[in-house]
Amino acid sequence: MTASSPNDTRYPLPAIVAGVFGGAGLAGGLLLALAPLALPVWLPLGLGGVAGLVLGSAIKYADQWEKAVVLRLGRYRGLRGPGVFTVVPVIDRVTYHIDQRICTTAFGAESCLTRDTVPVNVDAIAFWVVYDAERAALEVQDYEQAVVLAAQTALRDAIGKHDLAELIVSRKELGRGLQETLDRKMHDWGIQVQSVEIRDVVIPKALEEAMSRQAQAERERQARIILGTAETEIASKFVEAAQCYSSNPVALNLRAMNMLYESIVKRGSLMVVPSALADSLNLPGVLGVAGATGIAGGAARGGEAEPAGQGPAQGETDTEGADAGSE
Repeated sequence: MTASSPNDTRYPLPAIVAGVFGGAGLAGGLLLALAPLALPVWLPLGLGGVAGLVLGSAIKYADQWEKAVVLRLGRYRGLRGPGVFTVVPVIDRVTYHIDQRICTTAFGAESCLTRDTVPVNVDAIAFWVVYDAERAALEVQDYEQAVVLAAQTALRDAIGKHDLAELIVSRKELGRGLQETLDRKMHDWGIQVQSVEIRDVVIPKALEEAMSRQAQAERERQARIILGTAETEIASKFVEAAQCYSSNPVALNLRAMNMLYESIVKRGSLMVVPSALADSLNLPGVLGVAGATGIAGGAARGGEAEPAGQGPAQGETDTEGADAGSE
């Protein structure tokens, strides 16, 4: 970025060429005019050199993105450029070349206390542009330095109004507030602040470790709350299941048998069930219910159901066999 200090030393190639040719022409004309007078040779040459310098200094230029501020005998005459322009030698001078591109200024605030008395270092960057070169040249001594100082002051003031958590979480809101504050302050200087971005917020190492432990403890607390909530929901579901099974013992027995079946199928092994567990499951009653539906008898005889009339005969045969064995 071009410096905003006074600069009257820009001489483009056309100015140098014009000065050389103008001075040489004037010197040659004086030599011819003063030859009959037998004057010293250095006199026309010196006058030609002075004329060349004056003519060359009358031609100035400004870059495409600049405006040149011209003063005449100390009074403001206007803006010139971009491109080549002329001034009155000795009387006019170019005081500033003002850059009208978007400029960036990095600034920071070190060891500032937040609202909750935490020392922090904040780095930020401001994007601004000179929209009125006349005001920037006449209203403020050094507008670039003024932007830096005003931004630092506004940043320190904003840090003192916010907590540490707000600085870390709400960087965009803080930058937007700084942009509005600086824009109001610099509007009379012909400067518009387009945006302010907070780049980094540095806190002490000890405080950073404490915040890390706090965050870890908070996560552990939330994990325990979630686990306790899950246990409560599971217990309520078990209560509902118990109420359902208490009114329907057959459903409880079927559920127990299903659990045994699933265990055997998943593990693919033989399970030995104690007699006490079998009694608790009421297996004879379950088989009786199944036999009443025609399932148990078919399973015992390979799937063939026995006629109902053969039941008593078989019973009599079993009784006679038992009597014969007792004799």
